[in-house]
Amino acid sequence: MKKNLKTIIFLLAVVTAHAAAQSPVVAPSQSGPVVLTGGIIHTGTGDVIENGTVAFSGGKITFVGNASDFNDGNTGSKVINVAGKHVYPGLIYPNTTLGLVEISGVDVTVDTREIGDLNPNVRAVVAYNTDSHVIPVVRSNGVLIAQIVPQGTLLPGTSSVVQLDAWNWMDAIYKADDGIHLGWPRKAPATGRGGGAYAFMAAQGGQDTYAKNVEQLEKIFSDAIAYSSAEKVEYTNLRLESLKGLFDGSKILYITSAEPKGIIAAVSFAKRYGVKKIVLSGADESAWAVKDFIRENNIPVILAHVHSMPKYTHSDIRLPFKLAAMFSKEGILVGLTYATPAYGYNLPFVAGQTVAYGLTSEEALRTVTLNNAKILGIDDRTGSLEKGKDANIVVSSGDLLDMMTNNVEYAFICGRNISLDNKHKQLYRRFQAKYDTK
Repeated sequence: MKKNLKTIIFLLAVVTAHAAAQSPVVAPSQSGPVVLTGGIIHTGTGDVIENGTVAFSGGKITFVGNASDFNDGNTGSKVINVAGKHVYPGLIYPNTTLGLVEISGVDVTVDTREIGDLNPNVRAVVAYNTDSHVIPVVRSNGVLIAQIVPQGTLLPGTSSVVQLDAWNWMDAIYKADDGIHLGWPRKAPATGRGGGAYAFMAAQGGQDTYAKNVEQLEKIFSDAIAYSSAEKVEYTNLRLESLKGLFDGSKILYITSAEPKGIIAAVSFAKRYGVKKIVLSGADESAWAVKDFIRENNIPVILAHVHSMPKYTHSDIRLPFKLAAMFSKEGILVGLTYATPAYGYNLPFVAGQTVAYGLTSEEALRTVTLNNAKILGIDDRTGSLEKGKDANIVVSSGDLLDMMTNNVEYAFICGRNISLDNKHKQLYRRFQAKYDTK
């Protein structure tokens, strides 16, 4: 009885706190043309336009270029002077459980995985909580789009790409069911320091366990191929149905493996079963060990947490910072993520820190904009400031990738001027008023 009473008190406290500090109101659709003029335009393609203009209408970009070349035939445009400020594409946050975890230490606010090893049909997006207080904090630093990923072991489920200003998960969807996630089993228990990107993968040691897990994967993929080739099926099998997109290229297979040999085995497995599109997710120095194999198979990589310790005691202490440039120089498409969703607002800063280790500022920007868009298959809509793409735009008074000067003043998702308020700012204002001695 006491336990039930404590549970009720806790839930009431959560509800009360939620009521006291609601998430910002979702922005309405763009009502008229908008022109950002006089800014320093970072297109995301590598170009920088001094004294540039970006115009957008109906949620789409209609002009990007020099301010002197812009001729506004529509006198009804809302003109925003951003002289001296920096204009960027909205940042893209891949491979995250943002919106699936509110407080990691409170089980009832964590909804990242399902029971069992083979759940390719489980859609992470249906558990995505648009009322999360974490989301407004993350987007305040320019992150406007995220890939919501399930966690688990062999086939934990299906991810989706969302935009970060919506009333519900259905409104949030930017690209539904973009890919299936495969956690390749280990042959031996984890060694060295391990890595946060693989924390969700069980340390599966022993040849027998490895062989059993691979056998499970071979069976479900063999069944999926047979199922997808059938002209008509009597009963719908949700697991096999979810895998069909891997064989026609409509879905991406995101592979996570903690071992170099595991990466080779997983990719070879996928190719043997005719998977069209493959991405290596949570990549670290194990991936670097088989870089030639990755390049030869034209596989993009999403790097694991840059703010992490090297994997082994003998590793270069700065290796996590160097990997983005190292992969890039090998001709491998590389994107960045941030391991902990609660601190996902650091995404621009981990990109910025790669500049000191081999990338240029514009190359670093691409790792969290256009490169991530290409990896997720949404580069036809976003990832760069180009005519015809969605108006996902961020304006900062300082360098977006520099934690000392990042100061986002405007953010637009599909042309909608979204709120940049969040719980951190609310608490700052509250206690500033309390302790203001003026």
